Amino acid sequence: MLNECFPSELPRALQHLLERDEPAGSATYPRRSFLKMLGVGGLALGAFPHLAMAQATGDVVATALKPQEQPSAFVQIAPNGEVTVTINRLEFGQGVQTGLPMILAEELDADWSLVRSRNGTESAAYHDPRAGMHLTGGSNSIKNSYTQYRELGARARAMLLAAAATRWNVDVSSLRTQAGMVMGPDGRQASYGDLAEAAMALPVPEKVTLKDPKAFRIIGKATTRIDAKAKSSGQQDFGIDMRLPGQVTAVVARPPVFGAKLVSIDDSAARALKGVKAVLRVPFDGGTEGVAVIADGYWPAKQGRDALKLEWDTDSVEKVDSDKQLVQYRELAERPGPRHFDADMAPLATAPHQIEAEFVFPYLAHAPMEPLNCTVQLSEGRADLWVGTQFAGVDAAAAARVLGLKPEQVQVKVQTAGGGFGRRGQGSSDIVVLACEVAKAARSAGLNVPVRTLWSREDDIKGGYYRPMHLHRARIGFDDKGKVLAWDHVLVGQSIITGTMFASGVKNGIDRTAVEGMRSPYPLPMRLTVHHPKVNVPVLWWRSVGSTHTAFVMETLLDDIARTTKQDPVAYRMALFGDQNPRHRAALQLAVDQSGYGKTKLPEGRAWGVAVHESFSSVVAYVVEASVRDGQPVLNRVTAGVHCNLAVNPRSVEAQVQGAAVMGLSMCLPGGAITLKDGEVQQSNFGDFSVPRITDMPEFAVHIVPSAEPPTGMGEPGLPPLAPAFANAIAQLTGKPLRTLPFKLT
Repeated sequence: MLNECFPSELPRALQHLLERDEPAGSATYPRRSFLKMLGVGGLALGAFPHLAMAQATGDVVATALKPQEQPSAFVQIAPNGEVTVTINRLEFGQGVQTGLPMILAEELDADWSLVRSRNGTESAAYHDPRAGMHLTGGSNSIKNSYTQYRELGARARAMLLAAAATRWNVDVSSLRTQAGMVMGPDGRQASYGDLAEAAMALPVPEKVTLKDPKAFRIIGKATTRIDAKAKSSGQQDFGIDMRLPGQVTAVVARPPVFGAKLVSIDDSAARALKGVKAVLRVPFDGGTEGVAVIADGYWPAKQGRDALKLEWDTDSVEKVDSDKQLVQYRELAERPGPRHFDADMAPLATAPHQIEAEFVFPYLAHAPMEPLNCTVQLSEGRADLWVGTQFAGVDAAAAARVLGLKPEQVQVKVQTAGGGFGRRGQGSSDIVVLACEVAKAARSAGLNVPVRTLWSREDDIKGGYYRPMHLHRARIGFDDKGKVLAWDHVLVGQSIITGTMFASGVKNGIDRTAVEGMRSPYPLPMRLTVHHPKVNVPVLWWRSVGSTHTAFVMETLLDDIARTTKQDPVAYRMALFGDQNPRHRAALQLAVDQSGYGKTKLPEGRAWGVAVHESFSSVVAYVVEASVRDGQPVLNRVTAGVHCNLAVNPRSVEAQVQGAAVMGLSMCLPGGAITLKDGEVQQSNFGDFSVPRITDMPEFAVHIVPSAEPPTGMGEPGLPPLAPAFANAIAQLTGKPLRTLPFKLT
């Protein structure tokens, strides 16, 4: 949510682009063709012996089910009853290695103690069933696969019941299942492990009856994550831990200014270092070149890169300067531009009260804890990739293109990743493309071994992709009761999808990912003008995308109106919600009730702050307590009210909200900004691009509104309202609203 990051409206906008991925979406597949398409014959044969029989006999059983609906791609039942569930997403901290198996195991009636999980591949079986592509993002993993995984479990259960009925010569309606066992009316029992071979030889039912949520015994229960022990004990393998026989490591020297051209190279000192295997020029993102140093391990590769003497031509590219960029954005905000909303602004001139405000949001790096990496093994007519990717299919296609292979000659083995926040979901597949270019160059140089291309944290922070810098300006007119009469708003910031494969999300010159979260759910007469300047800084979605800045603007300005008209900020929001937004009301009321807001007397020097925001179909409300210590804002306590419909695993929801809130806190604290001078990023690691430490963590409580409705997204919604709630509390203390992130009190 990591934490997941993909625009909420994008899958619908991409349908015409995704049609080229068919026939996976709608065709009917015989089982043999399905098996070949999966490219997992060994796994499937070991898991489901009926597939081996089908191949041996030439038997072909037609089914109208799509690959994403076939249990054979997702469920492995071992003779000892262990059930291994393949997940169709990247696990990078959000908990899908547990959440998705919980959903399938519920309908399967599996013994949860025997449930395991594993990662998928670039196979079409692991497409997001709604988006039609491999996708971990937009907080859609549980939301989009909830029904899919329930049906997969129900189909497998139905086949197990049918196998038992055949074995015992009884009516299937007389049987029931419980915790990995099929039970007959006469007391007979058979384990799933005992029945699996016979069951999976049966036809796959297309239609199944799903459980009434009232009967759930796994879904909705706070469950310890399957990967908790491995991660807490240091045994979990991530992509960076990949080790293959003969493997070497590559690091790449990148241009100091984005797009700069390599003029000359002196690599003599690098080549002389022990452990260095090769120094190679490779194409780099954006049509430039980098220099790859390949060695026995990371340290000799890094030393070799440090020893390079490189000359770059930076005169032919724009050299961005953050201070000058702000001036340019302010000038642009004065000009006319495309409009997202276009309400009448005539009442603004005569409004009894007016607020004028300017907000500045800096570039932000993703800075996942596990540095970016990709391991590539090339052989004759084949490539295997090990990488933590949000877009396995997109990356596989990019690898095939770079390597001159057919798509079926490339396999992406998705690895568990240590965070990403959107960075591992780049439409141009920059991580994979670079790794493939390096591996191809290494092979041409006679190194026929697996190559792990590794980015240091400095590589990514100084030369990766960023959440865009944004400028907002607002002029608001309202009456004595806080009724907004006119809201004139301007937003300036780079588009993250213009010129990419996702460009269909740009309408009327406006990137819809930039404006999501503006106005809704409040009934405000707004005119919203949007400018998307072109700047020589690569940009990408960052956890919660447009809501990273729009929520702050909306929720702090609403507090300004409430303070000006002497209204309680909670009561003011509730009045704006009206009867049309019951989920917002419920989330906010829950946070208020659990926090003691309005009933508890705060310690001297503390103040309440409130914010509520919907993103990715979920609503999160925060009531916080904050103070100022030694001139710095301090977040003391956070109470969250969450409406995500049915919480599949409440423990994961709690963790997601806490993690997202900490990332939201990172936007507020000193050092939480990426700045540029003479075209170069000035920050390089956690020493100067700071993240919250344990001493910055507040007391935290997460409360979930009960619901049986299908779940909505939770990887990102906990982030947007944290910063405005914190800012609103500080404004209550100081009397001065905060307009710039990170916070500046003086």
